[in-house]
Amino acid sequence: MRKWTIPSVLFLLCLLFLLPDQGRKIQANAEGDSEDLVNPPKIEDKIGAVPNGLSTDSEVAKREAESISKKSLRSNAEKFEFQAEVSRLMDIIINSLYSNKDIFLRELISNASDALDKIRFLSLTDKEILGEGDNTKLEIQIKLDKANKILSIRDRGIGMTKEDLIKNLGTIAKSGTSAFVEKMQASGDFNLIGQFGVGFYSVYLVADYVEVISKHNDDKQYVWESKADGAFAVSEDTWNEPLGRGTEIRLHLREEAGEYLEESKLKELVKKYSEFINFPINLWASKEVDVEVPADEGESSDEEETTESSEEEKEDEEKEEDEEGEKKPKTKKVKETTYEWELLNDVKAIWLRNPKEVTDEEYTKFYHSLTKDFSDEKPLAWSHFNAEGDVEFKAVLFVPPKAPHDLYESYYNSNKSNLKLYVRRVFISDEFDELLPKYLNFLKGLVDSDTLPLNVSREMLQQHSSLKTIKKKLIRKALDMIRKIAEEDPEDANAKKDIEESSEDDEKKGQYTTFSNEFGKSIKLGIIEDAANRNRLAKLLRFESTRSDGKLTSLDQYISRMKSGQKDIFYITGTSKEQLEKSPFLERLTKKNYEVIFFTDPVDEYLMQYLMDYEDRKFQNVSKEGLKLGKDSKDKELKESFKDLTKWWKTTLASDNVDDVKISNRLADTPCIVVTSKYGWSANMERIMQSQTLSDASKQAYMKGKRVLEINPRHPIIKELRERVVKDPEDVTVKQTAQLIYQTALMESGFVLNDPKDFASRIYESVKSSLDVSPDAAVEEEDYSEEVVEVESENKEASSSSQAEAEGDIEEPSDFKDEL
Repeated sequence: MRKWTIPSVLFLLCLLFLLPDQGRKIQANAEGDSEDLVNPPKIEDKIGAVPNGLSTDSEVAKREAESISKKSLRSNAEKFEFQAEVSRLMDIIINSLYSNKDIFLRELISNASDALDKIRFLSLTDKEILGEGDNTKLEIQIKLDKANKILSIRDRGIGMTKEDLIKNLGTIAKSGTSAFVEKMQASGDFNLIGQFGVGFYSVYLVADYVEVISKHNDDKQYVWESKADGAFAVSEDTWNEPLGRGTEIRLHLREEAGEYLEESKLKELVKKYSEFINFPINLWASKEVDVEVPADEGESSDEEETTESSEEEKEDEEKEEDEEGEKKPKTKKVKETTYEWELLNDVKAIWLRNPKEVTDEEYTKFYHSLTKDFSDEKPLAWSHFNAEGDVEFKAVLFVPPKAPHDLYESYYNSNKSNLKLYVRRVFISDEFDELLPKYLNFLKGLVDSDTLPLNVSREMLQQHSSLKTIKKKLIRKALDMIRKIAEEDPEDANAKKDIEESSEDDEKKGQYTTFSNEFGKSIKLGIIEDAANRNRLAKLLRFESTRSDGKLTSLDQYISRMKSGQKDIFYITGTSKEQLEKSPFLERLTKKNYEVIFFTDPVDEYLMQYLMDYEDRKFQNVSKEGLKLGKDSKDKELKESFKDLTKWWKTTLASDNVDDVKISNRLADTPCIVVTSKYGWSANMERIMQSQTLSDASKQAYMKGKRVLEINPRHPIIKELRERVVKDPEDVTVKQTAQLIYQTALMESGFVLNDPKDFASRIYESVKSSLDVSPDAAVEEEDYSEEVVEVESENKEASSSSQAEAEGDIEEPSDFKDEL
């Protein structure tokens, strides 16, 4: 028993000595764990100081990474619950399949710009508010930490107090309303979220943990943090580098948002959305440079063995020797990555300046930057103006030098506008078809408004009364700009005399002709679509006529050349000017010195259905009935003299749907023509409609004008036909001749013959008669007997070969055998 007592006592004593040490170790570990929970992880951020982004020591980086991975808020921070609407909004954003995550950067830069605007405004009355040193630099800085997947955006704006952080980032009073959230949730149109109104909360499209570090002049530096789980925390910042003033937002990006850690992606987004922000936006960007470093002796000797120095290199080496004859140490160039601030928005928002202070070169540069058109061509014109009143906005409009190749091909199918909408210099959208009508979609430019609401959906914004006011003013300014091109063009019909003598003649010459050739169709479409501005658009029309000598003229110029007593504006439509100049409809008009407008564009037919009059003068198509050229004293006598012929001819052509046969007042050298009724389709319009891909001939019949045959009573053919009809109205030959004359007139007038075969047969019969060929002469029949014999022999050969194949006499091709 004593043998076991002594060892037992010794064992117990050992345990007693060891237990206190273990207890102290456990207590120390517990204290260490609690310290980790109580003390937040630290990041020593020195923006711009270290190439690799955020400056940290190894222990701090480790603790920060662990904190981020756990997504836990700092234990010593003051906790708050999000406003109910904010939680619902973030739930929609995070859990929806959002198609445009890019807008988060636009929203953050916009907020930073607003903060800078506020401090700049306050500094106008109190210069000391900006502080000194770097705090006076009003700029936005973007920085990447690829290792920790952190994107930082910093500004030196007004900053936020603790109360501001709780109020501005915990509610949506600043960026939306409960009704807006409900509408988004009900509609399910998540593409609208982020376009207008979500502001700061769009960060959760790409981040699952966000820190907002802010310093206001009237408060300490605080940190706001949240992981979008319905709560956020605010604590005094005692571990980050003092900001001095302003706000820094750190986004801990999701795995799927890795593209936003690429410099190229950030540059692209800033160029697209925030190019015209009024403050510099700098990116801490990498750059490869050539640096000279000492060369290794081994490397230099190898190079000497493999390559021979040129004479120039030897001379350079000799020059490098110093006075004592010693050579400088050999060096080599290597690529080294350095980091520096790169300015991303070097294009200034010229629309904010006074138009008188902006040069033509600046407008041209701005146009090329805005449209991404970097050719050497200047825009034809531009208009820079500020609109004041109920709705205030600034705008710059440009007329491009050339029309896009597909401008009219996709005219009714495309909703994309070339006009960009900005609100407080932040790009919103270029898909607002309510800013300009379709016919002015060729214009390029932008509109910047400070009064448009951003807490509504796109559909609601398009119906906003402010947009309608903006649209009216834009149309008026656009038409004034186009009219000015004509007034400044010395070659244009409507050019002002004082402009003609200016020193800019050479530069302005032919500009409006260029505009008409490129965009003239848009003016015509405007006349069709825009009844309110129809007369103003009509003044911009340019066309050729029988008296324009190959140049373009205007309606005002046409009216100034009208003959005394002329009440109507005469025009004719067709496929080309050359064809129309030979038209029989113009014969008497040109002899009497009447001017006729040539309309050769297919859209002109539609245009003239809407442009009924101009300056109290009606338009008259000279290929339709109703043409008045003054009274002729012999009209009554001619009508009476040809009464029998016209009546007989109308009866003869009854099957051809000819409505009437009349004496013509527009023919000089042609026997007859076919005209249509005043309100029906012309021959050119019939051809256009018949060529439509999906046209339905059965439904077009009611729009075809009634055809009227007009005859020239002075033509010898008509006179002879009258004599023949008087002698024998039932003469078959005379009837056939009358039918042939009508079909010829129909074709010459631009109509398509219903039965070309019948017309060709009548022509051949006429040729027979002129050649004294007997009408009963038949076509000589061909002898088919030899051909029949050849066909029979071929059949015999074919049958014999098939029989040989069946008997196995003909060998099959080797390839075919292999396949079998």
